[in-house]
Amino acid sequence: METSFEAYIKDFLYKKYGEVANQLFSLSYILQYIVNKTKSADKGAKSRGSFANLYAIYVLVEDYLNKGFDKSGDYSKYEGAMFSTLLKRQRELPFGSKLQNHALNSRMNEEFFKFFPTQKGIQPILRDSETTRYWFNENYLKIQIGKSSYNIAQDIINIINHYVEVKQGSFKQFIEQCKKLQNIHIGNKTEVNDFVLSLLAANVNARLFEIVSYSILKYYFKDQIIYWGFTPEVEKLTKDHLHLYKTGRTNANDGGIDFVMKPLGRFFQVTETLDFKKYFLDIEKIERYPLTFVIKSEESIDDLKAKLRNDALKTYVVQKIVEDYMLCIEEIINIPLLKQYLIELNNKNLLSEVLKEIIIQSKVEFNYEDEE
Repeated sequence: METSFEAYIKDFLYKKYGEVANQLFSLSYILQYIVNKTKSADKGAKSRGSFANLYAIYVLVEDYLNKGFDKSGDYSKYEGAMFSTLLKRQRELPFGSKLQNHALNSRMNEEFFKFFPTQKGIQPILRDSETTRYWFNENYLKIQIGKSSYNIAQDIINIINHYVEVKQGSFKQFIEQCKKLQNIHIGNKTEVNDFVLSLLAANVNARLFEIVSYSILKYYFKDQIIYWGFTPEVEKLTKDHLHLYKTGRTNANDGGIDFVMKPLGRFFQVTETLDFKKYFLDIEKIERYPLTFVIKSEESIDDLKAKLRNDALKTYVVQKIVEDYMLCIEEIINIPLLKQYLIELNNKNLLSEVLKEIIIQSKVEFNYEDEE
């Protein structure tokens, strides 16, 4: 089924190239790849935007254009763009400030071949690992139709720019909606509650789910008090509120720690997968320290535990090994439990604070800055 952004790309090409537009699109693997990477344009701020691989293409094609190779010159003799320059440029782009080197080095090429296996071996991104110089395969920029050759480098830049604008617009609307609901009078909070509940749906962007989960859990635990000390004397005990900290950005390679709770030292990992190998790997990475898993699932906690245990037994066979891992799962928090916590926060008139936290964390995660 054609997305509205795919329709935009085809319309863009038709306005520029006329009758050859459809043929040009069908012959361009890069344009078709961009269609696959821009599907979230139709789904608003709750869907994940694909920027890493798109920006890997963008900065190399932009370098190609800046050097004038679309007009003249022999690109095959170009010494290549420096990695540091490309990475710096990626991080200057909207939503790109935290991007890493993976897309430039391999991930864009690997994903491209998944979509177009017949192109295996004809890499879009070329690099010399010794000199850390990069090129974009010019064969993907020049499309031959009959006796005419079309260079689509500038078209790629324009199309990606438009996708970024769409995502910026939808995210701005999301932030504005959060702010508006945050200011709703305390006596009319049903709309706020329904909005936050919508962010807990099973089909919501995983990054946004992690942000909303954190915001709910932070305020749910905030009023809980613990007494602790280094000696048994009651008068020497310290009174502390539980405080949940977000340890970094979503999907970070942080050893399986998304949130940490002070002073209890509880570790939380947010996930949407039910693959037991992922759970056991997270447990193993932190030397089997107990973990609380926040799972983007409507299934009951008992069913989730049973599924993990049963799937693990099929692989490990030995029950003791599986049970040792299962004992490291301190708690499972699913969507229904998060909704229950939200009801309690609603009763305490803390929904506005939850929304405020969602706004703060979303801006950080999606590299969004207010215009004012």
